[in-house]
Amino acid sequence: MVVRQQESGNGSRRVTVREGSSHALLDDVAKQIIEQLQEDGRRPYATIGKAVGLSEAAVRQRVQRLLDAGVMQIVAVTDPLQLGFPRQAMVGLRTDGDLEAVADRLADIDEIDYVVITAGSFDLLAEVVCRNDAHLLEILQRLRAVPGVLATEAFVYLKLRKQTYTWGTA
Repeated sequence: MVVRQQESGNGSRRVTVREGSSHALLDDVAKQIIEQLQEDGRRPYATIGKAVGLSEAAVRQRVQRLLDAGVMQIVAVTDPLQLGFPRQAMVGLRTDGDLEAVADRLADIDEIDYVVITAGSFDLLAEVVCRNDAHLLEILQRLRAVPGVLATEAFVYLKLRKQTYTWGTA
């Protein structure tokens, strides 16, 4: 296993990626930059630089490395309730046959925003965002028609209590 480590001018570690590994180790400054962007993805690099003790150019380079390494993305997160999608549900699916092929078919459905292969009583979990209960029923019928899907169980969201995107910065 080869370790590739990028050094800054002051000798501190930036992002360490172990070749052949699927994860990156972040130094404290990288974590602080990510935290700044999690608070406000449009925060100027100069403002972030002041908060973390780097120049604007250094922050820009660090952010680009994090993006290139696939460590993070900068995206707009919408609120489905504000966009006319008040019904959300997690759907557990039991399948037969090629699990990844079923997962790929589900991922192609527009109303599904999250598909994960799991261990346990369900083979897959899919999060759906719907206009209303009739729309949810239509989606469930479409899911049941996917080849390889044996059964579905819907868990309707009644109230969202917590949703964060702060993994790996604490």
